[in-house]
Formats: sequence, structure tokens, C-alpha cells
Amino acid sequence: MGEKITFAALEGEGDIPGYLATPEGPIRAAIIVIPEIFGVNAGIRHKCEAWADLGYMALAPDIFWRFAPGIELDPDVPEQMQEALGYFGQYDADQGVKDIEAAIRFLRGYEGIDRVGLVGFCLGGRMAYMAAARTDIDASVGYYGVMIDQMLNESHAIANPLMLHIPTADHFVGPDAQKAIHDGLDLHPKVTLHDYEGLDHGFAAEMGNRRDEDGAVLADRRTRDFFAQHLG
Repeated sequence: MGEKITFAALEGEGDIPGYLATPEGPIRAAIIVIPEIFGVNAGIRHKCEAWADLGYMALAPDIFWRFAPGIELDPDVPEQMQEALGYFGQYDADQGVKDIEAAIRFLRGYEGIDRVGLVGFCLGGRMAYMAAARTDIDASVGYYGVMIDQMLNESHAIANPLMLHIPTADHFVGPDAQKAIHDGLDLHPKVTLHDYEGLDHGFAAEMGNRRDEDGAVLADRRTRDFFAQHLG
């Protein structure tokens, strides 16, 4: 169902690698899947295929393609976690938004696709927020997004629906950051926040030690319903 592809970056920067899963039947809409800091690994490919099973074309771009193309890391392996954190430190989120814009253009180039959503995890959750504020993405969902509390001054630009999943015991996004997110976004007419009491960062990973089954099932159901409402 899925295949490795490339699509054009903006401004002639090159070709962005990605993983594209295509439904067997009619396409309802498209969804961009922004990975965590571990690359387009088996868990992210599985998420793309699950969206394709529901009728959505799903594209996971290689967000580190400029400096570490093709990495696939396991967060349960300490050395690989440290490697991933190093890539996070090199990542330029402003360029990442440009790559999301390139993905939106690529997907809207398919016949029959006129609505594109985005779901992101960890760093990808931050990118979901930034895409909602800086692009014309039709709907966005962020799971345990990092550093959103530092970008609340952009919230006025969010014109299309955004949902954020916030685990209250996230060791990368502490209580003060969570409070700032709620204070800044609770009353925003386009934003929906969901808290997950006692859960930690990565609770909705497809596989591995971080997954919390009940929390993942609940968050993923909310995400499916959100996209069904706003994308079709």
C-alpha cells in the first residue's frame, strides 16, 4: 500500500523524500504525517497505512532530509534516542514549514484532492501548530507538541481547525508550558485541546515502551473524528 517517493521542495532546493500510502478505493482527502525525531520509521509508516485504510492519501515527509536523510531510529534504544536529540538540535523549523507547504502543493496536485490535513508527533506536533498558523492547511492535529508555549504569539493567525493532544506528565513539556498553552489557546475559536491525565510524551506511539494503549486509542479516535468532520 505504501511506497517511497520524492516531491519537489520549494524554491528549487531539491527533492524531499517521503513515504506515501494510497487508498485502494476512492480518496477522501489527504493527510500529511509529520514524524517524531526518529524519522520515517516503521511506526510512522504504519500510521500512514492506517490512514490509507480509512480512505485518506497519507504522506510522511523525511523532515531531516537536508542533513540526515533516511534515518530510522528506535526511541527505546538509548543511543538512538541521543542521536535523535542531536538531529532535533539541527532542525530548522522555519524551513520545516516550507517543506510542509511543498507537501501541501504536491498533494493538492492529485486529481480529486482538494482538502489536506496534517497530523504530527513531538517535533511534528510543534509543526502542526506552526502549519496551522503559517499555511492554508485545512485541519491540523498535534500530539505532545514541543515548544508551542514559546510560539503563542502566532495563535492569532490560526484560521483553520487545530487540535492538540497534551499528556499532563510530559517530561518534555512541563506544567508551566502546559498552563501557558491552555491560557493562550483555551478560548481560541479554532483550537481544541485535550489533556491526558498522567500520560507521558509518546503515549500514542504505534509500538514500543512509550505507548499507553487506552490513551492512544482515545486520542486516535478523537483525531479520526476531527478529520472526518473537517476533511470529509
